[in-house]
Order: sequence, then C-alpha cells, then structure tokens
Amino acid sequence: MDDDVAALWDETTRPTLDEAADAAYSSAQEAYHRHLVEIHDHLRSELTRLHGLVEEVRRGVLTAAEARSEVHAMSLRQNNWTLGAYCQSYCGFVNGHHTLEDTSVFPHLRRAEPDAAPVLDRLSEEHVVIHHLLDDVDRVLVGLVLDADGAALDAVEASLQTLGDRLLSHLAYEERELRGPLARHGFY
Repeated sequence: MDDDVAALWDETTRPTLDEAADAAYSSAQEAYHRHLVEIHDHLRSELTRLHGLVEEVRRGVLTAAEARSEVHAMSLRQNNWTLGAYCQSYCGFVNGHHTLEDTSVFPHLRRAEPDAAPVLDRLSEEHVVIHHLLDDVDRVLVGLVLDADGAALDAVEASLQTLGDRLLSHLAYEERELRGPLARHGFY
C-alpha cells in the first residue's frame, strides 16, 4: 500500500470552521449531530468487532465455523456468514454512508453555508481515500480466501488497521467540524 495512503492525516492540513466547541444549540438542532454520531458510533463498534474476530481466529480462540456464527450474530450481516461477507457488508455500508454525504448532505451544507466549503471538500477527499482503503481490505480478503495462511491473515490485519486508523480520524474530524453547520441547516 502507498505510504501516503497508509499514513494518518496531518491535523494541521485539515481546514476548520473555527467554531466554539461549546456553542449553544437547541436540542432539536443538536439532533442532527447526534444522529451523525450515532451512525459513526455504529461504524466504530462494528470495526472493533471485526478486529476482534480476526484476533480470535489468529489466537485459535475461534474456529472458522465459530467465527461464521459470530459474524452471523452481528448487526451488519448477510446471508453468507463468512468473515469476507461481513467485511464486504461493512465496506458497502461505509461507502453508502459516504455517498449519501457526498451527493446530498454536503451539497446542501455547501449551499446553506458557503464558508464550510473547504471542510466539505476535505471530507469528500477523505472519502475517496477511505474508498481506496476499503478496496484494499477487499483485495486482502480475497487473498485470505485463496490462501488462509499466517501471511494472508497478517495482510488482513494490517489492512483493517490502516482502514480503522484513517476512518476513525475522519469520523472524529467530521463530527467536530459539522456540528455547527448541521445544527444550523440540518441534513437536507
């Protein structure tokens, strides 16, 4: 993987809206931000569970069949109970979430609050990077299916770690910067 993609984003290069973190909004206004955080919290918890499953398989705590049962019990599941199918579902959910933001939420906020454009542009750019990282996860999962050895599992872990680091950083940045615009203008 390209080192630029693998490295965390430098916070000093991210545009900010310079809003007070303690700005007062009504409960109704805060609902938009809370909803965004709830979606992001779901993504965080599912990512944590994914890491846990890979670790349990590595340590021999779970067999493949047991891991499949665990994956089946998770909230983002498909009829196919494999780790790969779960990862694919997770990746699809993240891409769908970002597509909704890029095609609907961000254009709305851009029209309503033009000064937010640099932040929205950066968030969209980060979506592209995350999409490439999701593709990398898919690629290494194919490798794991074809050759379920330690090296393939190492590649899955490394790819998930890179995705997780970038995604968690992105979610925190988005939550911090969009609180005000969402409170003032909503999602649509």
